[in-house]
Amino acid sequence: MNLSLSPVTLEDAEDLVMLRIAAMRESLERIGRFDQARARERFLANFTPEYTRHIELDGIKTGFVVVKPFETGLLLDHLYIRPDFQGRGLGSRVLETVFMEADEKGLAIRVGALKGSDSNRFYQRHGFKLVEQADWDNYYLRPARV
Repeated sequence: MNLSLSPVTLEDAEDLVMLRIAAMRESLERIGRFDQARARERFLANFTPEYTRHIELDGIKTGFVVVKPFETGLLLDHLYIRPDFQGRGLGSRVLETVFMEADEKGLAIRVGALKGSDSNRFYQRHGFKLVEQADWDNYYLRPARV
């Protein structure tokens, strides 16, 4: 199966919001924090098309990833796969691409994960180390590789 990352535009914002809500809903409901309006508002307030890419599998948009400059490295701000495409290794394949891009530049990658979300195990399994905990999120770092 052919996996690719492609640019997004401002016109994609609403579709990305709905994908994010679908992907996060279960985790947010589990901790009593699901609020569709709040989730929409938070995403749109920080939406930057130049750092956002569609995740496509054989030409089908299955998710999106956002990687932004952050301090002395990169911030993996979002990585969402549509629920009906989860569990197929797509997230791991996207991370391989993000890691390759970061390694070429010698940059660390930081990511946050909602406490109680399966994404915590996912990021730890891929070499991220817990560096900080907040009220609702855990923050992880993958050091720069030289």
